[in-house]
Amino acid sequence: MTAATTTAPLDRDSASPLMAALRHRVLGKLLLLAVAAAVIVPIVNAKWPGASWPGALTVDVSEPLGRTSDWIIDNRDSSPLFLYFLGHISNAVIVSVRAVYVVLLAAGWAGVTAAAGLVAWRVAGWRLAASAVVALLACGALGMWVPTMQTLALMVIAVLASVVLGLLLGLAAGLSERMYRALRPVLDTMQVLPAYAYLLPVVLVFGMGVPAAVLATVVYAAPPMARLTALGLRSADSGVMEAVTSLGATARQRLLSARLPLARKELLLGLNQTIMMALSMAVIASVIGAAGLGDRVYQALASVDVGVALGAGIPIVLLAVILDRVTGAAGERLGAHEPPAHWKWGVVAAGTVAVALASRFADRLDWPDSWVVNIANPVNDAVGWMTDHLYTGVPVIGGTADWAAHFTTWVLDPVRDGLTWLPWWSVLLIVAALAWLIGTWRTALTAVLAMAAIGVLGVWKPSLDTLSQVLAAVAVTLVLGFAIGIAAARSERLERVLRPVLDVFQTMPQFVYLIPVVALFGVGRAPAVAAAVVYALPAVVRITTQGLRQVDPAAMEASRSMGATAGQQLRQVQLPLARPALLLAVNQGVVLVLAVVIIGGLVGGGALGYDVVFGLAQGDLATGLVAGAAIVCLGLMLDRVTQPTQRRTRTGKEA
Repeated sequence: MTAATTTAPLDRDSASPLMAALRHRVLGKLLLLAVAAAVIVPIVNAKWPGASWPGALTVDVSEPLGRTSDWIIDNRDSSPLFLYFLGHISNAVIVSVRAVYVVLLAAGWAGVTAAAGLVAWRVAGWRLAASAVVALLACGALGMWVPTMQTLALMVIAVLASVVLGLLLGLAAGLSERMYRALRPVLDTMQVLPAYAYLLPVVLVFGMGVPAAVLATVVYAAPPMARLTALGLRSADSGVMEAVTSLGATARQRLLSARLPLARKELLLGLNQTIMMALSMAVIASVIGAAGLGDRVYQALASVDVGVALGAGIPIVLLAVILDRVTGAAGERLGAHEPPAHWKWGVVAAGTVAVALASRFADRLDWPDSWVVNIANPVNDAVGWMTDHLYTGVPVIGGTADWAAHFTTWVLDPVRDGLTWLPWWSVLLIVAALAWLIGTWRTALTAVLAMAAIGVLGVWKPSLDTLSQVLAAVAVTLVLGFAIGIAAARSERLERVLRPVLDVFQTMPQFVYLIPVVALFGVGRAPAVAAAVVYALPAVVRITTQGLRQVDPAAMEASRSMGATAGQQLRQVQLPLARPALLLAVNQGVVLVLAVVIIGGLVGGGALGYDVVFGLAQGDLATGLVAGAAIVCLGLMLDRVTQPTQRRTRTGKEA
């Protein structure tokens, strides 16, 4: 019995009409696009011939942006806007970060380590407490204690501000349907934009330094808190809310005594996501003057000093893993409704103060220099050996530099040349077709306008270069991610082996992925693509595995009872029914790949990422802002052409 005959009866009443309606809508959309193209394309091609974006449709914004930048710089010390508003914000940020940093230094390495271990013990148990202590000791042993404290000080202020802002926005969206509808598209857009897109605007207003870094981090990290707060408030148990209302509780009492306690798990998850995104952004913000671990990595990558970069990258990874585990464990403990043990917090406070005072009286506040282990020289020696023996000339398989060169020559260059060869109007037409086929005319219009804005800004070719890297990286990511995800979904053992690896990879900030690829492949576009693949792969694997495992067991059992083989089940049952999850995997893969391809400008990726780095490094904010705006448009377009939406009628049925 063939797979077609075995799976056809499974959803005959629902799947067949749905697929027929889907095909009908797709054909209708394609027909309309073909008619519109037949009318518009000849006119457009006659007026603006050529493949590149026509100069007549380009607006030079460099000059006004340059004048704006000059005005801000000239009036930063005299304008009332800066003196009485933005200046106070900047000063408050500086004072707050400095105060936290001074407290951390005053506590000494022993006090900070004890505090971290005791807090981890309180919320997650002794095993995670031991891990937290070992992680901080490793930061000191690598000679990165002071940079680690600088990063933590910046993060504390950024996370506090992000949580407050996110809570306020989440409360507004959770309690007001109108506010929810207004904020949802804004938060959706903010969460798909690469981190680099947030740097230039704050630099333009606040200049290079800690205030710009903190505010960029706040803007980047607040959306998860806002979304999850709104989700928790809106999903509160209706029965509980009705009971509280029937007892005569006011709106404020309902919020404090019912909605917020019921949303505790979502609030902790929001805190977890905010902390992780704040750490990622705090590291990236080193390019705009934020001191700390990110600055060490940035300076080392600029001089291709892999040893120093790795020495600063390891503490970043350790911080990310510990912060993720501690906040995740706190959320699980709240969800389990364990009885409170307030005395433990007294132990945490007393233990921290005792260790901090002991280290101060013993004059042991600073990490001892004799305890520092220098790994830079051995790592650089290893990289030198790899350069001599593995980069090129390896028999049969070639070297890593050869692989990068072949990938650039055989994949990246042809894709870039193909995109630049296409007429500009055909690129817009392809974008419109893809966005409309999986979404609505609104998503198609948004995607086309975003892509057209790139041309209007005058960065059409650099954007297509970036797009070529994104497409190549996404193709590799999806091939590997789908293959690994399918294997993990079919093997419990493989899924258990992969789980801790994926956990670690998903907590690592984007910046860290550049270090190993530079060590293996040198600099260039191929290393940037490799870093993007490694960064996006865990999300694609996880979503694919989860989607395949959540396929209706009844459908699987029915196909097995009719004699379908494992391959037939996968092709004709699991993959079709897991289509929404697979499309989500594609969307997340594209968004994550774009984020790292942009950062790849630091290691020779070129295109828009390089323009942003150049603008920041040379003080040419006009160039950087134009490239940043193009990155925003590119991210918005890619999200719209890979994010399926459903148009519904007023009765709630799919149109």
